[in-house]
Amino acid sequence: MDSVSQLVLGASVSMAAMGRKAPLWQAALVGAVCGTLPDMDVFVDHGDAIRNMTLHRTESHSLFWLTLVSPILAWLMAGVFGQRQQWVRWWVAVWLALITHPLLDLMTVYGTQLGLPFTDFPYAISSIYIVDPLYTLPLLICLVAALCLRGKRGLWWNTLGLTLSTLYLGWSMLAQSYATHQIKAEIARQHLAAEQLLVTPTAFNTLVWRVLVMTPEGYAEGFWSLLSPQRPLQLSHHPRGAELYQRYKGDWYVERVAWFSHGFFAMREQRGHLLITDLRMGEDPRYTFTFDLGKPVQQQQDVAATRQEMPRAPLASSFNLLWRRL
Repeated sequence: MDSVSQLVLGASVSMAAMGRKAPLWQAALVGAVCGTLPDMDVFVDHGDAIRNMTLHRTESHSLFWLTLVSPILAWLMAGVFGQRQQWVRWWVAVWLALITHPLLDLMTVYGTQLGLPFTDFPYAISSIYIVDPLYTLPLLICLVAALCLRGKRGLWWNTLGLTLSTLYLGWSMLAQSYATHQIKAEIARQHLAAEQLLVTPTAFNTLVWRVLVMTPEGYAEGFWSLLSPQRPLQLSHHPRGAELYQRYKGDWYVERVAWFSHGFFAMREQRGHLLITDLRMGEDPRYTFTFDLGKPVQQQQDVAATRQEMPRAPLASSFNLLWRRL
């Protein structure tokens, strides 16, 4: 999720864990810091764009490593506020603020390797968009109210925010499950040879869902709305560059993207350069992660992959598009 959501979630769970054992602002401050810490790995340069993408959300998001480091951080935090006698309570608060970060990231489509060091599988539920105001705003509003009101009333508001945001996550999974069921039935009616299916929400909502179908010939993309469940699913078909994948199968960069994207990728040649795209994030033709692997003749050489920057669509046009799809 976005940094604001992680910061607010960390502050809220830390405040709930500490209760009235510490001033609410202290608990919120510690939680906000701990809730932000795992994403500091974005400042580590691993040498090329594909490594940077696939090594984000790794050790710093591991439930095992975060659990190991939590008592040390709690000891330091308790010392800063002169509350060493409350160290165990601070430990619970810090641990919750740390581990809820990867658990919230798990809900997005990106992929979080929270099982390290036992498995590097990039887990993803894909039921919520990376930025969703309906998740973040109730949490933020209730946190501000809690800090302003303080005491028992403040804790009540904080609990309300956590309850509403958690219920929204539950709703997102129910909506995704229902959308997937309906979409599978529609795909069967269209007699589409679907090898893989991804159903993930579009920007800022859980009402319009993006459909990505991988087929032997290519991939198909469409959109399905909870407000128009009977509307026929219209899919646009695109080549996936299967022949290019067969040609460059075994190349580390190609295999890394294929693994990380769970097979939802496409390849193409453009102006003599080999490009590979993670199809899960963005939509045609604006994908978040498209990488330039250089000229095909360079594939046997040590060529660092670079990321193609795609201009963002204006916010107004994104909301207009959302409205039409609804």
